[in-house]
Amino acid sequence: MSRRALRRLRGEQRGQEGPGLGELGLDPGPERAREGGPPPAPGKGPRGPRRAGVSNRFELIPAEESEDEPAAGEERPDTRLSEQDTAGGHQEGSRDRSKEGAVTEGMDGDGQREAQEQPDQTLATSNKPRKKKKKRKTKKNSAGETVEDNDLEDIDSLLERIEDPRLAPQSQGGITPDSRPLLYVEHRNLNPENELKRYFGARAVLGDQRPRQRQRQYVRSMWLTAPKNTWPRYSKTGITMQLLDTRRGVQHFTFEHHREYQQVQFKFLDAVESMDPNNIVLLLQMNPYHVDSLLQLSDVCRMQEDQEMARDLIERALYSLECAFHPVFSLTSGTCRLDYRRPENRAFFLALFKHLMFLEKRGCPRTALEFCKLILSLDPENDPLCVLLLIDFLSLRAREYTFLTRLFQEWESHRNLSQLPNFAFSVPLAYFFLSQQEERPELERSQARERAARLVQLALIMFPSVLMPLLDHCSVQPDARVASHPFFGLNAQISQSPALNQLTSLYVGRTHALWKDPAVMAWLEPHVHEVLRMVEAQDALVQEAEHKRKIRYQSAPRNIYRHIILSEMKEATAALPLEVTSQPVMGFDPLPPLDSIVSYTRPERTSHPSNESTLSLFFRSLLPNFNLQGDIRHDGDDEAGAAQDLNQGVNRLMAAMRDMLANIQFQEPPRDDNPEGDGDWD
Repeated sequence: MSRRALRRLRGEQRGQEGPGLGELGLDPGPERAREGGPPPAPGKGPRGPRRAGVSNRFELIPAEESEDEPAAGEERPDTRLSEQDTAGGHQEGSRDRSKEGAVTEGMDGDGQREAQEQPDQTLATSNKPRKKKKKRKTKKNSAGETVEDNDLEDIDSLLERIEDPRLAPQSQGGITPDSRPLLYVEHRNLNPENELKRYFGARAVLGDQRPRQRQRQYVRSMWLTAPKNTWPRYSKTGITMQLLDTRRGVQHFTFEHHREYQQVQFKFLDAVESMDPNNIVLLLQMNPYHVDSLLQLSDVCRMQEDQEMARDLIERALYSLECAFHPVFSLTSGTCRLDYRRPENRAFFLALFKHLMFLEKRGCPRTALEFCKLILSLDPENDPLCVLLLIDFLSLRAREYTFLTRLFQEWESHRNLSQLPNFAFSVPLAYFFLSQQEERPELERSQARERAARLVQLALIMFPSVLMPLLDHCSVQPDARVASHPFFGLNAQISQSPALNQLTSLYVGRTHALWKDPAVMAWLEPHVHEVLRMVEAQDALVQEAEHKRKIRYQSAPRNIYRHIILSEMKEATAALPLEVTSQPVMGFDPLPPLDSIVSYTRPERTSHPSNESTLSLFFRSLLPNFNLQGDIRHDGDDEAGAAQDLNQGVNRLMAAMRDMLANIQFQEPPRDDNPEGDGDWD
């Protein structure tokens, strides 16, 4: 390989030709000799006395590292150009380009050989910054090293200031301003592996997956979940997403079921009514990406303590739904809406909710918070799954205190978040944690302490029934004054409405672990005594809070019941009213809205009389066309006759079995004449 090809591969600069070096007033060196010029003096190598009078700070480069590089004198134009460019001189760059043009014109008469070397010179000119960076790394000048290290330190410090949210500009209220929407979702926070890598490192999370990824087949890249090699091959399921309309910058979408998917949905409803999970398994074998079947079977696996399979089925359902997304549908903008009243959209809400519950149990609260924000952004006004009862807990667990306080400040005016027990207690707890961060300014910490004290006192006045169950879950014994006072006693829990009891039980059962910190209990204790002082002084705030509790919280809306059922908190589930617990609840559609928007209906099935015996129902489960009373659908003479013969035969069979059961006699076991036994066992 020629030296010119080697220089091209290394990105090194060729020696300047005669006319260019003449104009620059530099000694061409050994490259001039190779190009046809006079050779250097004998005994003078490329590192000889030529550089004695050159003031170049890169002249001490080791010879073994730059064996094929030009001499030190040839580096002076680059050095001068870089220094002048750093000072902001763009005129020198244009002047050098004009000189290069002159050099090119002087080379026109040299023939084909010089014309072939012109692209090499252009390539070398474009590689100047890379060569300069390489030399700067290998220099030995101590003064130069000091300057370079300081420059690197300045760059690192700037990057740290950019990445560190604590060093960002702050508003007068001490809260860091954020220009992004409140419910903005980041794609990188939707991947639980990114959070696990921050906790345990990439080597511990990935393990042996890296070499396997090279051999895996191509799969479609997704944001919500990562496809697995163990999943069945994906094909179009018959689900699509359509854009309904756009109002005030908000886009409204909906999922749609094609005719083939509707037929599978009808089979799924038949399998659910059979109360046999094996029928759902058979249906999934034929349709491996039917969403409702995946959701229902996931609940069955979770009840059987197969958490891994349950989580895998939920991820497969999310994958199927994401493949049907509209090209305009965005997960991160916060301006895309789905109506929960449409049955086709409910599966996406439920799959996201169940997925975030698995993420929270897996130890990924930051990823679960991002999915919670995504659910809330799909319908923030109605909040069909009532994730507002969960988002505060995930924010505290993920240590996103600033997001929780910002949500409370922006939504309190139109959503009255302080009337929910979870926000009333979690927001002051977030301010307390902010006041404990020593890296924050003292002014901001003092403001956070004041807000935490004021809000926690208001929460204790508004919801006094939370304190004693919370201390009981934290295994903390209150002092005699608090335990004996009627304001926080048993009377506070008995006198509250059932709807408020469900909210307080849900909050205590979910977040009591966050209050076990001794520092938190030490902060809470003086505020409890301050509230007791206000109660004894008959403060106006106490009377107003009692009046609000009597008027509000008469009955809980349907979305709160739906959230309690999906959360499976035993403290809150036990407080559900009878009208909710008495009706069947399906995992694929718990408590459907009363004002549902139905796009297609299930075909009517044969109506059966309701006054059937248990034995008749047993035979109906074996023979769906069985009818004890002999009611026949007169669709045709032949079909009517066949159905009548079948029913008569089954009636005769039932009569025979009834006689057989009536004649069954159970014999008593033989009585032993010597009950005490003949002797002892050996």
